[in-house]
Amino acid sequence: MSYESILYEVKGPLGLITLNRPKKHNAVSLGMLDELHHAVDRASADDQVRVIGFTGAGEKSFAAGSDLGEVVDRDLKKALEPIVQGLAEKLERASKVTIAAINGICFGGGLEVALGCDLRLASHNARFATPEGKLGIIPGGGATQRLPRLVGRAWALEMLIMGEPIDADRALHIGLVTRLVEQAELLTELQNMAEHIAEFAPLVPQFMKAMVNYGMEGSSSAGLALEKFAQSALCSTADKAEGLDAFLNKRPPDWQGK
Repeated sequence: MSYESILYEVKGPLGLITLNRPKKHNAVSLGMLDELHHAVDRASADDQVRVIGFTGAGEKSFAAGSDLGEVVDRDLKKALEPIVQGLAEKLERASKVTIAAINGICFGGGLEVALGCDLRLASHNARFATPEGKLGIIPGGGATQRLPRLVGRAWALEMLIMGEPIDADRALHIGLVTRLVEQAELLTELQNMAEHIAEFAPLVPQFMKAMVNYGMEGSSSAGLALEKFAQSALCSTADKAEGLDAFLNKRPPDWQGK
């Protein structure tokens, strides 16, 4: 598949997906969503890729939201299709770690793509908003569910109901992002994070995110039982034996992913 709205490249352990419609502030079109799904599947199937990263072309926008020109033409049936929801869910369920490196504007559907990622870092010029209420609609890509789970009920309602942008410092304060860097260092930081994660046995990040995601959908007791099962499963892997032997013999581990 050739891409018209995104860029895809593999840089060591990082599969980097760039939303590439800078003249439209990287607005998420239906065509872009198809390409994003394809690129995520492509990165997920590549054994070299350990982290799937997202960023926006240019310095002004990660993604300004959904392409409003298309929204006008969507009928009710199309509006109810889980389009962005499906992408965000795919990112949550992906076996590999997903990270959004957010530059500039991150509004609406663009924010919902970022919310589907496991981790979010941002440049100091980043701004975040869910402005759908001003258009007479509500978010349809998961923001009403993911925001409160991430930043708490009060700040989620503040963002959803008021629809006003918050800056990068506020986003860091409420836990929407975990790292702030200078614009020029954003992709370097993303690459460093990917290389750090690649030092772990491949199954470890996969199990970590699964425990958190599935655990938050049930009771704490069910999550703890699942955690103990997952820990036991990892203790029987070849990588566990390799990790212990490498540590005791002070050498780099040779992970096999099994």
